[in-house]
Amino acid sequence: MKWRDAAWGFVATLVIWELLSLLIARPVFPPPTDVLVVFARQITGDLGRHLLVSAGRVIAAIVVAVLAAVPSGLGLGQIRTLNRLFSPLIYIVHPIPKIVFLPIILVLFGSGDGSKIFLIALILFFQILVVVRDEAADLRPELILSVRSIGAGRRALFRYVYLPASIPAVLTALRVSVGTAVAVLFIAETYATTSGLGYYIIVESWGALRYAQMYAGVLAMSLLGLALYFAVDSLDRRLCPWREAS
Repeated sequence: MKWRDAAWGFVATLVIWELLSLLIARPVFPPPTDVLVVFARQITGDLGRHLLVSAGRVIAAIVVAVLAAVPSGLGLGQIRTLNRLFSPLIYIVHPIPKIVFLPIILVLFGSGDGSKIFLIALILFFQILVVVRDEAADLRPELILSVRSIGAGRRALFRYVYLPASIPAVLTALRVSVGTAVAVLFIAETYATTSGLGYYIIVESWGALRYAQMYAGVLAMSLLGLALYFAVDSLDRRLCPWREAS
């Protein structure tokens, strides 16, 4: 059903886009037919290459963020002393827009893929960390006591109780964060780089007044975000089937 809804939404967007292009009637807002032709022509060329680079960066950032945030969040949720120690730091750093650290990250990590991946992973890290920590801290005490009554230690609780219980929270955080990750990716790829959809849209298209090509890049970035969202949604159905049933 969700794929069908997305398809209908895409068709509706194309119809509205076509009407607006007729009303505006300017080269800066080409009709969707022109953009789709450019998209189909370049997806196997430069556009496809930039899309693969952007997809690799954002997927790598998601993996790094999950691997770092899930154990950290579970540790904070299990150990109250550790949570009291780090909570003030989290409260201070979490609300700060991490994009402001882009110049510092570029200085420290250079202009390669590492700086883009680190920036996106940093944003996702705190969003996942807070959700997993709260999920681990809010587990019902009787559930933990029932597992401990059969001799389970902290490691067994981590593996068989806290980790499975945190998976829905991780997937929910990822689903919410996908749009943010793609937006930050776009901004990061407009600075000190020669690849990625952000570079393609701003430098190769907008800067050269190639408006149809620019919109094709925007379409590619939108499809990237949509594909990531449905990938997380598919993982949710596979790993948490009880939520789909409910």
